[in-house]
Amino acid sequence: MVKKKACVFISGAGSNLKALIKRSREYSFPINISCVISSTKKASGLSFAKIYKIPYYILNLDNQLNIESILIKLKEDNISLICLAGYMRILEKNFLDRFKGKIINIHPSLLPKYKGLNTFKRILKTKEKITGCTVHYVNKKLDTGRKILQKKIFITPNDNEKTLKYRVQQVEHKAYAEAIIRIYN
Repeated sequence: MVKKKACVFISGAGSNLKALIKRSREYSFPINISCVISSTKKASGLSFAKIYKIPYYILNLDNQLNIESILIKLKEDNISLICLAGYMRILEKNFLDRFKGKIINIHPSLLPKYKGLNTFKRILKTKEKITGCTVHYVNKKLDTGRKILQKKIFITPNDNEKTLKYRVQQVEHKAYAEAIIRIYN
């Protein structure tokens, strides 16, 4: 099986990155993670790139030459899919245009509800009964791209922001891989 090359963008702990790396090591999984890009050198998720010997790059958003060199590298490496996994930056129009239809994101809510940040706090404040995650294509508007897959969980009376985040992340780890399989089947 010839796997497609993918790149994962992170900003933090990298739990979805870790789950995707593990799945990408399976023979039948359609992608191989060729590189990791972080918006910060302090992202603890970079440890997974180091452990699994995956090249990684730090995106310096204040340096246009750095951004352009990473774009060129992604093109040269024939990256077929870019997975945003806790990447906390808005992608610029130029980048979105160059990789149109090849960028996906996972969001910790059942979109179109609760776009943007502070998702769990807002979900609990409105006393939702069900939440989950959405894997979707990225476009120029925040969290509005075409949905690939959604997974739901029930919210328990004992949930707080921390427990709800943990439970949704467990579902995200499965949903992201499932969405990638769906894209390539």
